[in-house]
Amino acid sequence: MLPIGIAGAVVLAGVTVHSAFATPSSDGLIAEVYGGGGNSGATYTNDFVELANAGAAPLDMSGYTVQYLSGSPSGTSKWQVTTLGGTLSGGGRYLVAEAAGTGGTTALPTPDATGTIAMSGTSGTIALVSGADPLTCLTAADCAADPRVKDLVGYGTAVVHEGSGAAAGASNTDSVTRAANLADTDDNAADFTAGAPTPQSSGSGTGTTPPTTPPTTPPTTTPPAAARIHDIQGDTRVSPLDGKAVGDVPGIVTGVRSTGSSKGFWMQDPNPDDNPRTSEGIYVFTSSTPTVAVGDSVTVTATVSQYYPGGATAGGQAVTELTKPTVTKVSSGNPLPAPVVLNANSVPDAFVPSAGGGSIENVPLRPSEYALDLYASLEGMNVQIANTRVVGATDPYSELWVTVKPDQNPTKRGGTLYTGYDQPNSGRLMVQSLIPAATQAFPVANVGDTLTGTTAGPLDYNQFAGTYAIQARTIGAVKSGGLQPEVTDKAKDNQASVATYNVENLAPDNPQSKFDRLAKGLVTNLRSPDIVALEEIQDNNGATDDGTVAADKTLNKLVDAIAAAGGPHYQWREIDPVNDKDGGQPGGNIRQAFLFNADRVGFVDRPGGDSTTAVGITGTGDQTALTASPGRIAPNDPAWNTSRKPLAGEFTFRGKKLFVIANHFDSKGGDQGIDSRFQPPVRSSEVQRVRQAVIEHDFVEQLEKADPKANVVVLGDLNDYQFSPAVLSLTGNGKVLTDLVNTLPVKERYSYVYEGNSQVLDHILVSPNMKHVEYDVVHINAEFADQTSDHEPQVVRLQP
Repeated sequence: MLPIGIAGAVVLAGVTVHSAFATPSSDGLIAEVYGGGGNSGATYTNDFVELANAGAAPLDMSGYTVQYLSGSPSGTSKWQVTTLGGTLSGGGRYLVAEAAGTGGTTALPTPDATGTIAMSGTSGTIALVSGADPLTCLTAADCAADPRVKDLVGYGTAVVHEGSGAAAGASNTDSVTRAANLADTDDNAADFTAGAPTPQSSGSGTGTTPPTTPPTTPPTTTPPAAARIHDIQGDTRVSPLDGKAVGDVPGIVTGVRSTGSSKGFWMQDPNPDDNPRTSEGIYVFTSSTPTVAVGDSVTVTATVSQYYPGGATAGGQAVTELTKPTVTKVSSGNPLPAPVVLNANSVPDAFVPSAGGGSIENVPLRPSEYALDLYASLEGMNVQIANTRVVGATDPYSELWVTVKPDQNPTKRGGTLYTGYDQPNSGRLMVQSLIPAATQAFPVANVGDTLTGTTAGPLDYNQFAGTYAIQARTIGAVKSGGLQPEVTDKAKDNQASVATYNVENLAPDNPQSKFDRLAKGLVTNLRSPDIVALEEIQDNNGATDDGTVAADKTLNKLVDAIAAAGGPHYQWREIDPVNDKDGGQPGGNIRQAFLFNADRVGFVDRPGGDSTTAVGITGTGDQTALTASPGRIAPNDPAWNTSRKPLAGEFTFRGKKLFVIANHFDSKGGDQGIDSRFQPPVRSSEVQRVRQAVIEHDFVEQLEKADPKANVVVLGDLNDYQFSPAVLSLTGNGKVLTDLVNTLPVKERYSYVYEGNSQVLDHILVSPNMKHVEYDVVHINAEFADQTSDHEPQVVRLQP
């Protein structure tokens, strides 16, 4: 089951209109879509797409593919392809089997084609496509314009769909099905209804009316196996009883989840075995609101399932669950099993064993050696922490991060520093709450605060974050650590101040309060820098995807807010991107932009720079110049596909040239998490960032060869660490650029906090000849629950 996306619609002049897809197909159509196969509660073991032929003549399928797109695609999202073959007879059906999950009891009818796509059970887009090349469209309008799309169905909250809305009602147990008469009005919401899945292949008959009940397998005569929880959990990350029925499993209920899509409860055996590798706790997935309470003694007859949050291909750890349960309450008010105390002594320093990039899920656990093995051996068990320091502030989803190892890589301001790929910091844990908000609000905490007292509850593997989390049944109180936003030093009159700030999808329809807070940060905390490189400036209508690319309204609104906050009336320069080609939030057209104080610095406006024309370098010595200002570096190189292109500008300060390059490299989307079952995890997105870095390195090197005294500032959101291959490729290991974050004391080297790790994503780099520089990461956002952006701004004060 993949994450649920966000619905979108094409909007013109404030009126929602149907997407203009081609004339409805008269023969091949998508008849049914089911992405819940193998998920918790599913009957069928596989996802599937069923096609139908509304015509009388047979249709040769060898030239067609079925393709899948996530429900809320980002700029880096790709269509996944399954090739087809054979013939779809007139009035017939054609079944395409996709990925299997770990649940379900019933195999599909013999499919006509087979793929490996792990579809979401709740939200996604399926297209029947003429040709084998993957589609490139990521919006309804662009897909409507692609003549290869023969039919398309968006379901759940899919952004890409036909008509007024996506087909509603998809789930682990329900597919979306076209009406029996195969009506196709190019409106998914109208043409499809939800119901029990009814897969038909060519071998199921040629009629167009689906069976009224799904196929069934003969009832098993094997009685459920007698087992206790430690037998089910086993000594690895995968249950030895996966897929088997177990009967009368005893336990005490230790936590109940009554909200969300994964309702159920945790229970724990009060009579443990003596094997530290085997957990005594387990999650019982009920799908509906549980009828048990904490302290109930129960027995459960159910099927053992391995649930992979995000799908089996996402790389996350498997969670062993009991599904399709029959629960019998034995008694109430029983004492809970004593919690396992997690602290600096009980949690190992080492994080996870290596498997050379392979899976560790079948390797016997070593809980005394590795933190992730310890957490896996405690999966579902009652655990407790006490007086822990907060290392990740409370987020909008009522989550925070603590460390149980307070001496592990502490930052100067109370966080936990991420120092390298081999040190993900084993003491970090997420805290969530099982307590209803009406009973007790989730604590609001900043980095450096302390979660006092005890916090206790079952240890879960969080399905969205892909990490271990305490599902707090009781939660401690927050004691403030006194963290305050920083204010940088004021630049001297002979210093040019240059800053970078990722303003997190800034658009004109954002609340005025966001503009005002960004302005206050720039004026008060950054002391009104002479030049500001901004990242994530959206176009004039934000995420609405109607072809708008200009961002003058966004920038003018920010400039006005800065002036109102007492700052200078900045001028700005930017280059509008090609619509939907630079990644980021679909429709947002994010880009970099320069703000500059014309009373302090000059900008050399040199025509010729646009979204597709590459900027070059001309002249030598003090005559070295950009061929266009502003200009983009190599915008047509494949390195920048669905990613932001570097924005280069030529400035002057006190008669000296200053070359500034603003960046927003490709995101880390698609990388395996540090808690992945594949160890070490694959950083697939790194390939594109390294290529981007090499291209920019060569541009800067050419600039410095033309003028060895050139003053060059490269800055922005590089989406990677100071020790990463991408950043080292950009700096030429320090020979072409100096990464200023490395000049700070070690405990201050961070600009972003993710999953409790304080880390570097944003950088300011300067040419090595620039000696008189003062650099500061200004901490006003990432460590605070109340933040304007998730990134910290940075500033350098320099004398060209």
